[in-house]
Amino acid sequence: MGYLLVWVLFFFVVVALLALVVYQLMCLADLEFDYINPYDSASRINKLIFPEFVTQAVLCFLCLVTGHWVMALLNVPYMYYNVRLYMRRQHLIDVTEIFNLLSREKKIRIFKLAYLIFLLFVSLFWMIWNVLEEDEHEF
Repeated sequence: MGYLLVWVLFFFVVVALLALVVYQLMCLADLEFDYINPYDSASRINKLIFPEFVTQAVLCFLCLVTGHWVMALLNVPYMYYNVRLYMRRQHLIDVTEIFNLLSREKKIRIFKLAYLIFLLFVSLFWMIWNVLEEDEHEF
């Protein structure tokens, strides 16, 4: 039962990450279609950068602590990218440059979204696998 709870926790953490990235992508799309001004868009996205980084770090830490090495290795590239952005001080969106970097920022968020969907399917697969495995041991 413990492994199932861990995979459910992984699943919900990945869903939270997906929600953060989708909201950032929606803010960029609103900016592109001129529904929101650059200052509001940049401030909304910048408020979500640190929660995204912390949530991803927590997911990677949980994978390491629980001994799920494959899932931890799958999280390493995303973690490395976030750390690299933070160390180069490129993690926040500049209000004055947001229109020049709009297509680049959207592509980054779309790539993150695709990567997180992959992680979601992996965690869902392992969650279902553990449910079926526990059902076999009960009979």
